[in-house]
Order: sequence, then structure tokens, then C-alpha cells
Amino acid sequence: MPTIKTGFDVVRTLGLRLPEVEEGTAYGSPALKVRGRMFACLAVNRSAEPNTLAVCIDFHQRDELIAEEPKTYYLTDHYLTYPCVLVRLSRIREGALRDLLLMGWRFMSTTKPRQARRRGRKGQGFVAR
Repeated sequence: MPTIKTGFDVVRTLGLRLPEVEEGTAYGSPALKVRGRMFACLAVNRSAEPNTLAVCIDFHQRDELIAEEPKTYYLTDHYLTYPCVLVRLSRIREGALRDLLLMGWRFMSTTKPRQARRRGRKGQGFVAR
């Protein structure tokens, strides 16, 4: 199966197939939202590599993805305390991207808005902010 070499177009196509998803923006960047809550967007912080997608998922899932495929999934210091993973769109396969978007959609569909915000400094669960 080929890897995705385009930017947000494939993300948009796959993401809009999920229930209640709409396209919008986050920090001036293209984003996908479920019921108004962003679950995937192009990473805009300068610490992220070009053509990187940020997807909201829980910390445990994020850590597993990075451990399994560090050439595809990664983090920078800026994103450490956020429940998200960075993904190099040039390295991810379409099936894996579909699964990742579903994980993000589920996470933001089922997590209370303030609960998903940030991990505590010592990395113990979610901290309301």
C-alpha cells in the first residue's frame, strides 16, 4: 500500500467520512472537527516538521504509536503536554491514517472538553485547566 504524499487533501477526504465531522481551521491551519471540537489539524508550531498532522489522542495511545513507528509518529517539546501525536504525512499509509483519524475522532467525541486539555507535569493523567 503506498504512502500518502499529499498534504491535507487525503486527511480531509478520510476524515469527512466520519459522523458529524466538519472542516474548519485551528490556529489558521486546516482542521477537522467533531461537534465543533478539533481532532486533527496541520501542525503549525515551528517545532513541527513541514507536512505534519497533529491528531488528538490519549497519552497512552500516543506513546505506543511513537514506540512502534518513530519514523512516522513523533513529538516535539511544544506538544508534550497536549494529548496529541504528530504524524509525518509523507510516511503514513492510508489505512494507518484512517485508523489514526478514527482514534482522534473517538477521543474527542467521548472526552469531556476540559478533561482532554493537558497532562500534568509528572505525566499522571489529565489535568483540568
